Amino acid sequence: MHDLLLWSHATVTTCHSKTTDLAAQVGRADILVVGAGKAEMVKGEWLKEGAVVIDCGINHIPDDSKANGMRVVGDVHYPSAKEKAGFITPVPGGVGPMTVAMLMENTVQSAKRFLKTYQPGKWNISYAKLKPQKPQPSDTAIAHSFTPKTIGRLAREVGLFSEEVEQYGTTRAKVRLEALNRLKTQPDGKYLVVTGITPTPLGEGTTTTTLGLAQALGAHLHVNSFACVRQPSQGSNFGVKGGAVGGGYSQVIPMEEVSLHLTSDTQAVMAASSLVVDTINARVLSELTQSDKVIKKLYHISTNIIWSLYFKILLQMFFTLFTRKICGMCAFCYFQDKTLPIGIFLRFYLINLFQTPSKQLSGSVASEMMAVLALSTSLGDMTRRLARMVVAYSRKGRPITTEDLGISGVLATLMRDAVKPSLMQTMEGTPVFVHTCPLSDIAQGNSSILADQIALKLVGPEGFVVTEAEGGAELGMEKFFDIKCRSSGLHPDVVVMVASVHALKMHGGGPAVTAGSAMPKEYSAENLTLLENGCSHLKRQLENARAFGLPVIVAINTFSTDTDAELGLVCEQAKLAGAFEAVPCSHWAEGGAGAVALGQAVQRAAETPHQMNFLYDLEMPIDDKIRAIAKSMYGADDVELLPLAQQKVALFSKQGLGNLPICMAKTHLSLSHDPEWKGVPTGFTLPIRDIHANLGAGFLYALVGTVSTGAVTHSYELLSETNGLRLSFIYVG
Repeated sequence: MHDLLLWSHATVTTCHSKTTDLAAQVGRADILVVGAGKAEMVKGEWLKEGAVVIDCGINHIPDDSKANGMRVVGDVHYPSAKEKAGFITPVPGGVGPMTVAMLMENTVQSAKRFLKTYQPGKWNISYAKLKPQKPQPSDTAIAHSFTPKTIGRLAREVGLFSEEVEQYGTTRAKVRLEALNRLKTQPDGKYLVVTGITPTPLGEGTTTTTLGLAQALGAHLHVNSFACVRQPSQGSNFGVKGGAVGGGYSQVIPMEEVSLHLTSDTQAVMAASSLVVDTINARVLSELTQSDKVIKKLYHISTNIIWSLYFKILLQMFFTLFTRKICGMCAFCYFQDKTLPIGIFLRFYLINLFQTPSKQLSGSVASEMMAVLALSTSLGDMTRRLARMVVAYSRKGRPITTEDLGISGVLATLMRDAVKPSLMQTMEGTPVFVHTCPLSDIAQGNSSILADQIALKLVGPEGFVVTEAEGGAELGMEKFFDIKCRSSGLHPDVVVMVASVHALKMHGGGPAVTAGSAMPKEYSAENLTLLENGCSHLKRQLENARAFGLPVIVAINTFSTDTDAELGLVCEQAKLAGAFEAVPCSHWAEGGAGAVALGQAVQRAAETPHQMNFLYDLEMPIDDKIRAIAKSMYGADDVELLPLAQQKVALFSKQGLGNLPICMAKTHLSLSHDPEWKGVPTGFTLPIRDIHANLGAGFLYALVGTVSTGAVTHSYELLSETNGLRLSFIYVG
């Protein structure tokens, strides 16, 4: 009551039952609130004429007239006080409304204090202290030397409610999309994209730099920071590269959990892909072996249809698919079966046995469904994208979608959990979203939009979200801007370009770098001439990045063999080429401490005025958009559309698909279409052999040169004499 009166701008005097001259103090009050705990202590003669008296006391005094021998009275002598007071609350039964009012106010205040910890602002988060060892242990040994905090604790620290988190054990969790809905009115944080120069086959460390920068911003510069990276594919985990979750003291932990299945998103994509292929196979088999009469009987189509939703769906499926005379279904299927289950070759032989053209196959990470997952902005958006995926054509050239097949709802059900980003942590305890894994050479090569959107809300307006664009800037970064940012509506603030002395020497004419082989001696010895020649490639990639209108910072991923002269040369050349800043980084060896200078540069760059641009207008003709990318990003003189690509341009333009963005399927090992051409290739024409429409993902993808979308599978043979395995590779596609 004291607080309620103060909030109403009253003058409040607080007295004690032992206050000197209490009667005089009471006599001054226009409103008297009594809660002394003493029966009938305040007498009527003490009161000011017409005063309002609120008696909060509950006391029991002897009364022989009562059955229990006791009577309830207040702290005010009611018989005498009621004669003088303007209003007085009776006891019992008078203070209930006031009690309820205060309880409600207390509840509101408690809720405000609780929600304050979940509002954008500085997180109350704990960070791990790294103690890097020399010589440095293996990535696995480093990962195992740290005990991550529980994922529930991390979720609370970054402002997630318990009901918004679905835990998978103690170190990983799915974040429900309800979190984004709750935070939709909150301002976004700063948005950074990490890309790189054209890498060696060993990679340039974009993921490691992404994680190291997030650790530097959070654990060392004390601003909210969130990293968003792609989930590593099994090809990366079991190949020469050996994983794709960072390295050294800048990696996601636990390593095994993030590398092997994580929360089974890829498995959901594979299951959905297999369902589409199985549905098409069953349809083709039915058409080739059954008459129309039998097909009608199989699908229970009759003339007396009850117009329920169920039968409407069946009728639509019938007229769309199941009468060859109406639609001439399934002359061929070009669905990219992105999975390689054991039965895939049986399907391949079965389809060819019935003389229908074979399917094209590619790895699950390249599938349109993975692209759909990465580009969706909600569960509803994903469902709509899946429904419009074109997976086959009729003999008359009519596109057949998953909606026509009647399986779009099932696909969405299979992938309903995969749309939720997976929450994990770095070595230093900063949060990471690991979500989706499209490749940059044959897909868009970025982590999911939803992961970025949720992270931007959680970090608050002063925080940073660091996301990666795989591969060279001409590939992953270009697709990040022209495909991902068009879909998300998000505009980044800074571009970080990762380079290394090793890669620049390769582009300067150094010996070939081969995965699995020792680095040639030219890469460990100082060679400023070779390095300066290679800096022409860095300049070209800086031009590519600056074309989008944002400040670009060069992060030099250092190795122990790099000399001060070499690092100084790269920094000098980068600044001459227009970089906002160039910073050597040692986050692999030191964690976030090795990227503090990079983090400070990012903070400065994010405050500079900038305006993001797209590379091309969506209304441009298809071939002109391809030409704009080839000339601006790759340095090609022109493009050559081979006959099949020309046919597809005409077809897609006629179908009204000419306003879709372009995803170039090109080698990631060169600016050109030839992986052997290093540095800055010139005087070449870019060959486009084919173009496909990924209507679910919302882009057209052009196949450049001889790039393969085919999957690689392995053939194992047990060597009984040595208990070893002989491994061979089979390219299918």
